[in-house]
Amino acid sequence: MSLAELLGDALLVAGAAFFFAGTVGLLRFPDVYTRLHALAKADNLGLGLIVLGLLLHAPGWATGIKLVLIWLLALAASATVGFLIARRARRHGIAPWRAGDGE
Repeated sequence: MSLAELLGDALLVAGAAFFFAGTVGLLRFPDVYTRLHALAKADNLGLGLIVLGLLLHAPGWATGIKLVLIWLLALAASATVGFLIARRARRHGIAPWRAGDGE
């Protein structure tokens, strides 16, 4: 096994760990805004690490370019959906969580 393959595997594991952390944040955080933050940050970073890991395993440039384009599309979709969910929550009067609110 080459050094590039080992580094790629390490990046894949690190990316999976960030996905797990985002899932824990989704389940544990108290309101929609903090949950969105956990998902957007952790999942985007996790996907970025996974894409980097897969780039090291990719058989050619075409595959690498497709992986990067998928990652960029996922970043744009995550930002857009996060914004729309937060705006909808705000318009429905869901206030951000504050320390001492009882949760």
